[in-house]
Amino acid sequence: MRHFIVFILTCVTAGAVAPVDLFNGRDLAGWELVANPATDISLACQVIDGGVLAVTGRPVGYLLAAGSHANYRLHIEYRWPADAARNSNSGLLVHIASGPVDRNLWPVSYQIQMKIDRAGDLLPMAGAKFAEALSSAPEAATPQLDHLGLVSEKVLGGWNSVDVVCRGGTIQVSINGVFQNKITHCTQRTGRIGIQLEGFPFELRNLRLTPLD
Repeated sequence: MRHFIVFILTCVTAGAVAPVDLFNGRDLAGWELVANPATDISLACQVIDGGVLAVTGRPVGYLLAAGSHANYRLHIEYRWPADAARNSNSGLLVHIASGPVDRNLWPVSYQIQMKIDRAGDLLPMAGAKFAEALSSAPEAATPQLDHLGLVSEKVLGGWNSVDVVCRGGTIQVSINGVFQNKITHCTQRTGRIGIQLEGFPFELRNLRLTPLD
């Protein structure tokens, strides 16, 4: 019986998938900045105490992580300054499948909104599509699917967590543990991961990806 238990534990351990830290907490290894005009990434963000990435928000563009991914859980944490402007805006990009397209800047991808009071909205970027009907008007310059629940963001200055599950053509989003959105039949199912810079400062930590079987 003891040998049988050891065999089971060995199989479970062998099948476990270790999470990957997209940001190592020490430097900007594995990251690049996509902006127009091109700008050195060190001018847009820097690592500070506690393994935190302080982002200036400028120039407008996005931080791009190394590697392409499909079928994973993604966890990131972000916070706005306590005195942040109420229109402070950023977003998490998944399934980045191109270089700049929209306005010669944004790539084909899906954005998980991090804008104050809008965290959890989902936006198809630069022609990406999904099955669900949009909340925005058909002619809207910025198409989006509104988040489902009440606002679940922390007060300004508090750390927010974004948890995303990408599997096949489905993307599910939770903000601070509250389920907020889901899209299906995504036309893009794999790609790189990025963080938007939209002119407002914020901080990031604990960017972690766990592959799914």
